[in-house]
Amino acid sequence: MKVKEFFVKLGRRIKSCFGVKSAIFLLVCLLLLAADLLTKHFAESDGWSFTVIPGFIRVVHVQYNDGAALESFSGAVPFLITLTCIAIPVFIAVVLLLPERFPLLKFCMYMVIAGAVGNLVDRIAFGHVRDFIAMDFGFISFVCNFADIWLVVGVIIMIIDLLFLNEWAAFPLTKKARAAQAERKRKEELEKRQKEEELDMLAPYVPGSETDKNSDGDAEDSADTTEEANKADDIKESAPSESEPASSKTDKPEDNNEPKDRPEDKKEGGDE
Repeated sequence: MKVKEFFVKLGRRIKSCFGVKSAIFLLVCLLLLAADLLTKHFAESDGWSFTVIPGFIRVVHVQYNDGAALESFSGAVPFLITLTCIAIPVFIAVVLLLPERFPLLKFCMYMVIAGAVGNLVDRIAFGHVRDFIAMDFGFISFVCNFADIWLVVGVIIMIIDLLFLNEWAAFPLTKKARAAQAERKRKEELEKRQKEEELDMLAPYVPGSETDKNSDGDAEDSADTTEEANKADDIKESAPSESEPASSKTDKPEDNNEPKDRPEDKKEGGDE
């Protein structure tokens, strides 16, 4: 039952976090993935080679990369496939559980997923990644593909959003982020206060608590008082029975003197 309840709650959470924006972002993610795979195919089959921005971006003949970006991890295709297969489900889970009030962060995560899946398809299908976009920044130059662009741009914007823009930002720069953080702190303080009040209300019923000990002490005191009162009542009830012999003794002389004639009675008899 616990497992069933977990999945029911998980489904409700995903449903509440997947709205119109998420549907649009998912569609864009699929389009980005399709754009990456199609451009790789046509660049390889048609032998594309032209200049986009002179001295900066050129489309060159396809180059095969058996490593990662910037020619790192060369020859480590199995490791990269395993790492990607672990990372993609994690990103999918996070993006599904992320509320819709984080649109930029959500969109960037969909971009990262599209790029990761695009290169994963290449590595599984061909054992390498097809690169055809040459970029020269002066201090560094490399050849990549659209999947790499989706990955890098998505990660950079995601870091900027987490650091400066959204309500969880470490260094909020926008009014919206600061207002959201202030509201979140206010709600946390309110929840903390409510929990403290609930604990105070439940404290007398918690075994071993100070109030419980005090109540036990009060109960013992009341029990002792009741016992003393009962003893006093017993003493009062027994008091008349002890005084009965004394009263009977005092009555006896009066009974003995009754048959005797008093002197006054004798005088009256003599006069007669």
